Amino acid sequence: METTINGEARVLATNKALDLIAEIKWDHPDILFHQSGGCCDGSSPMCYPTNEFMIGDSDVKLGEIGDVSVYISASQFEAWKHTQLIIDVVPGRGGMFSLDNGREKRFLTRSRLFGGGEACAVPDVKVRAV
Repeated sequence: METTINGEARVLATNKALDLIAEIKWDHPDILFHQSGGCCDGSSPMCYPTNEFMIGDSDVKLGEIGDVSVYISASQFEAWKHTQLIIDVVPGRGGMFSLDNGREKRFLTRSRLFGGGEACAVPDVKVRAV
């Protein structure tokens, strides 16, 4: 599966997200993201130690942010395949099992449609592909 569409990355990170990733990597050097599909933690990007989360055969790798792989389930990818995900950070508590929990800030997924759709983000969010 391609991690870009027409040269655009399937997943990006804001500077705030990259800063929080770096903070988490001080405590947990090898981490990954899995885009949650709902249930207990809504549809948050969940951050786990790589050795504590088993990637399923049907999970799809969207790309990498801050040298961290980002995955999504195949069924959720099918629904979101025309959407670029932008991992951001907002104040609050992270998902119960996510490594952002307890840091008083949490990861949040924003999105935009590929092909010119506007990002669902606040105007001052700075995004960079890494």
